[in-house]
This record gives sequence, C-alpha cells and structure tokens, in this order.
Amino acid sequence: MTRRPPARRPRRRRSRKKDPGSDLLVVLVVTAAAIGLVVMAVTWLLAHWWILVAAGVVGAAAGGWWLYQREQRAQWEAVRARGLRYALSQLDGLHHRQFEHAIRDLMHRDGCADAQQVGGSGDNGADVKATDPFGRLWVIQCKHRRNGLGGSAVGTPDLHVLNGTARQLHGADVVVLVTNGRFTSKCPPLARSQKLHLVDRRLLAEWAGGSRPLWDLLQRLPPPRRSSAAS
Repeated sequence: MTRRPPARRPRRRRSRKKDPGSDLLVVLVVTAAAIGLVVMAVTWLLAHWWILVAAGVVGAAAGGWWLYQREQRAQWEAVRARGLRYALSQLDGLHHRQFEHAIRDLMHRDGCADAQQVGGSGDNGADVKATDPFGRLWVIQCKHRRNGLGGSAVGTPDLHVLNGTARQLHGADVVVLVTNGRFTSKCPPLARSQKLHLVDRRLLAEWAGGSRPLWDLLQRLPPPRRSSAAS
C-alpha cells in the first residue's frame, strides 16, 4: 500500500503595504496641476480683460431684460385679472376642476388676494377659499353641470354637507354653493334658514360676465371684520 504525499498548504501571499508617500505624491501633483490651471486662467483673463467687461455688460443686460419681462408679466396679469370675464358657454364647457379654478379666479379678480382652489379628495366640502377685502372668509362649494340647466339639479344633501363643514371645520364667515345649473325647490328655504348663499346659473352669469364682486350681488351677508381700502 503506497502512501500519498501530504497535501501542501497554499502559501499565503504577503500583502504589500501601501506606501503613504505615493498617496501624498499624487495629491501634490493634482494640487499643483489645479493651481497651474487657475494661474493660467487668471493670467489669460488679465491679458484679455475686455472679455470680462463684455461678459459683465451682457450679464447685466440679460438680468435687466429678465426683470423687465417679469414686471411686464405681473402688470399684464393684474390687468387680465381686473378684466376677467366668463360667458356661461365657457363655464359649461369646463371640466369640474377647471370650473373650480374659474371661481377662484373670479374671487381673485374681485380683490381676494389669497383666493385658492382647495377642492379634491378630503376637501370637506370646500372647493374654493378666499378672504374678501372686508376680512370675511368665504368657503365655496362648486357644482358643475356639463349640460347647464339640462343637468341634474343640485339638491339639499349637498347643502347639508356644506352646512356641516364650512363653519365648523373651515371657520367660514360666508358659505356659498355655486352651480352653472339649477337648484331644487327645497334648497332656497334651507339656505335661508342656515344662512347659506346660493349662486345659480342666472346669478353666476351676472357675476362672471360683469365686473361687480359677488358680495355686491348677495344679500344678508355678515358684517365686515375690517374696513376695505376701496370703501
């Protein structure tokens, strides 16, 4: 019986220790190269100083033009907001979310600088919120009907939802339900008893197509919280 020779253990390779001097050398070389490039760039710019002047002039001109355009856009937006008008046919053709944006824009036109569209999932009955120049907070729910008067009438359930959230959750002073359609016959009595305000198709046409703010068209509004600069 022949004996097998013992298996040789693999030799461990000796790890070469990294020379810290090589790392330092690399850092010095990179630093020297960077400094050299900076010195070359500065020397070139000093020799061609007129390029710096020209770049400064172009930059100043571009900045001035940008500021001018920004001011012009702001002025145009102010003019557009003051002259904003909607025909009923335009409002009928909107998506329900666009209808909310249109109501927000009308409130902004009338002087509510903080008017915002807040409708969506979990809006708790508020589609538009705005503070008028008299300090009153408006909470508006929008009901859009694609077919206008031919669409389904807005009923008292929508009023009950709005009445239960507008003041309690949003702190509204003025609560409004606006539609480009119509309301059922039971809505006006309920609205009067709960101090809610209805904007139907006729009133919406007068508001959106004219220049009078909504608070001039509605009756029995709460008193102002503060005096208006326009009054």
